[in-house]
Amino acid sequence: MTTLFISDLHLSQDRHDTTELFIRFLQSIAPGAKALYILGDLFEVWLGDDMILPDYRTPIAALKKLSEKGTPVYVMYGNRDFLMQQGFEEVSGATIIHEPHILDLYGTRTLLLHGDTLCTDDVAYQKFRTMVRNPQWQSEMLAKSPQERLAMAKKLREISKTETAQKANDIMDVNQDAVEAVMREQHVWQLIHGHTHRPAEHTFELDGKTARRIVLADWYTSGSYLSCDQNGFQSTVLN
Repeated sequence: MTTLFISDLHLSQDRHDTTELFIRFLQSIAPGAKALYILGDLFEVWLGDDMILPDYRTPIAALKKLSEKGTPVYVMYGNRDFLMQQGFEEVSGATIIHEPHILDLYGTRTLLLHGDTLCTDDVAYQKFRTMVRNPQWQSEMLAKSPQERLAMAKKLREISKTETAQKANDIMDVNQDAVEAVMREQHVWQLIHGHTHRPAEHTFELDGKTARRIVLADWYTSGSYLSCDQNGFQSTVLN
């Protein structure tokens, strides 16, 4: 059986084509897989389990149907949808997993991350991440009215766009020292993540062994998934 990995779909009301492609993926490719792992940013924004946006209901229902047919679905927080909680699990049938997540992938101990924690050169973003992942900040956010949360999400997104446009590309990529540090800490030589939107497979030497870092593609211009079985990895682009 095959294990599937995707990330950075950024589903939103403005990207209906991506939503439709995702649903086709869930209906035609994911059934029968050993498991589906979504490594962050499934949604462009998640404002709380109590205010699921209308455009999210169809893909959530498709996730539910997939899980009910026997394919386990695991969802990791991204930097856009970290407010998902038990309510999301109940309506989607998916299980939220937290990073760092270790997976025995056909005999290879593998680390799963969203990837943003590796971008340590982006000091401003790391400061922002610390703020929004603080339980007190999240509680205060979820206590706001739906209108207030929508306004706050819009404001934060505008700030992010402005800051991103002003940053050098290499600052927003992973830091190799951070990659090696977390792999040593978790005792792994294989890492899969998303976030950077720079799909590639990187090999390097780590403590005398060959290490591998696989970066998943985003779903902005097309869909993409990584499949793995006992024979290795394969990346596939969806149209």
